[in-house]
Amino acid sequence: MAPLHPQWERLREQRAQAGTPPLYTLPLERARADDLAALRATGGEPEAVARVEETEIPGPGGPLTLRLYRPSTAAGLPVLLYLYGGGWVLGCPDTADGVARALANAADCVVAVVGYRLAPEHPFPAAVHDSAAALTWLYEHASALGLDPERIAVGGDSAGGNLAAALTLLWRDRQGPPLR
Repeated sequence: MAPLHPQWERLREQRAQAGTPPLYTLPLERARADDLAALRATGGEPEAVARVEETEIPGPGGPLTLRLYRPSTAAGLPVLLYLYGGGWVLGCPDTADGVARALANAADCVVAVVGYRLAPEHPFPAAVHDSAAALTWLYEHASALGLDPERIAVGGDSAGGNLAAALTLLWRDRQGPPLR
């Protein structure tokens, strides 16, 4: 087995010294809360962005939270629908806050984060359907939001990367507008 990156090894050692149990050993709600708390404790000060907006959009299982991170107030920026990881079970827009801010600034694009439904309460393919609802909503409302509807991309990390891949296939099969 390859060694862990030194930062991850330090974090693992800190958690062990503090007696922090592994998330997979905890009841679901506590694992979710501890995951978010750990990210907040180790994330440092989040990057500043020009504006963060949050709204509710319709989803197949009820309203979904959609958060937009704007690197500037310029109109016509591209948008990235960013899907966070968490093994399909953990994660929320708050856990994606740091990376969404960094991506918005680095790529000079609006980053949209959707609070998709998590397992086990909402089994597959609920998260894919929620992501598709967010992508459709972004495309339909891009102009009103000051976004470029011709420059929409999807991406994510871990389970979110898997969601992004599934979403692009679903989008292709539905013959949605081209993604970038």
